[in-house]
Amino acid sequence: MSQTISVTLKLYASLGTYLPPGAERNTAKVEAKSGATIQSLLDSHAIPREACHLVLLNGIFQPREGRASATLNEGDAVAVWPPVAGG
Repeated sequence: MSQTISVTLKLYASLGTYLPPGAERNTAKVEAKSGATIQSLLDSHAIPREACHLVLLNGIFQPREGRASATLNEGDAVAVWPPVAGG
């Protein structure tokens, strides 16, 4: 039996469609396996890696190359924004 932790997942703009049912204001409390990384959390919600432009863990920027090694702890918050185009 593996332990789980509870984390807050915040997905903004077009990524909001990847949140589970019951999410409110682009935010959902989700369960992750103990020892999960940012990348494994995003993968478990089928969020395309190329769509994860800006990723914050508890308000701190997480570069793409570090997301597979940054482990999550109980109560952490992961916020993700897609690339933004505009003019």
